[in-house]
Amino acid sequence: MSRLKLMLNVAPIRFRSLLLACAVVFVAASLSSVQAQKNRAPQNGRVEISTTPGGYPLIIDGRGIGTTSPTIQLYELEPGRHTVEIQFPNNVRWVRNFDIAANKKQCITLNWRPKTITIERPVIVKSPCPYPVNISAPASVREGDIITFSSDVNYAGQSSLLHTWTISPPSARILSGEGTPTITVDTTGIGRQRVAAILVVDDGSGDPMCRQSAQAATSVTPVELPQVLPKSFAEFPSVTFNEDKANLDNFAVALQSEPGSRGYVIVYGGRRSRPGRANQLGERSRQYLVNTRNIDPSRIVIVNGGTRATDSYELWLVPQGATPPRPRPR
Repeated sequence: MSRLKLMLNVAPIRFRSLLLACAVVFVAASLSSVQAQKNRAPQNGRVEISTTPGGYPLIIDGRGIGTTSPTIQLYELEPGRHTVEIQFPNNVRWVRNFDIAANKKQCITLNWRPKTITIERPVIVKSPCPYPVNISAPASVREGDIITFSSDVNYAGQSSLLHTWTISPPSARILSGEGTPTITVDTTGIGRQRVAAILVVDDGSGDPMCRQSAQAATSVTPVELPQVLPKSFAEFPSVTFNEDKANLDNFAVALQSEPGSRGYVIVYGGRRSRPGRANQLGERSRQYLVNTRNIDPSRIVIVNGGTRATDSYELWLVPQGATPPRPRPR
């Protein structure tokens, strides 16, 4: 029987996509529609999209917002489920639903290339195996971002494919997509490590050639936390107890407005004061803050600072994680 080969130029997609959701804190704002901008609102999530090549129509939640570009484009979305669609040539559509979280960033990177498929007539049944499997993922993300590992399987068979993902290190957590071609992975707490994803695809036929695998890895850059410093609240000489109480009253109000901070009271005895004066003033201050101003005693730290020219105080607010202040006798 004669055989007729028909060459069709179609466009299956080779996607290399990623989603990142950063533990990045955005500037406060509220956006009711998708938009790309640099001033990000802390209540919204952010999506980064790029394709190679660019110029394909981009639709988010059914609304066309322009075309894609090889350069990363930023879009802000309100928290919730959103649909992202990219239209490639020959009526090929890439459509995914994403759950956008506040203050998280997801990144999508897609690589598209056409291929030629040979269709034989009459159809001769033959094994579709082996078949290529590729995984797309970003090269690096910041700690706290969400990585999207997206697979592209060129399987010509009729069987349903089984997708089995393995992620390392163990601290990496799959957020969604287990058993599907695309997964998202949380990178919180795994800075300075690489998140590796291995995908095994099987058509269930039992043929070893129909069990294919691929892997990809993304480096995680740690986020350096800002240094927390103690805050000097007041420094004054002890003239009368009534004047001391006025300063301590203001100090108590500040402590109540910062429930996570502790109050450090550094007391200095005057050079001509009787021995033990600093301890006496410190205990009097503690009693006043606890009994009169109702401050939790566990939040008050009294420090004997040594000697100065006259009896005096230093009052400090020390947030959690800050290094306590040191006395400065002189």
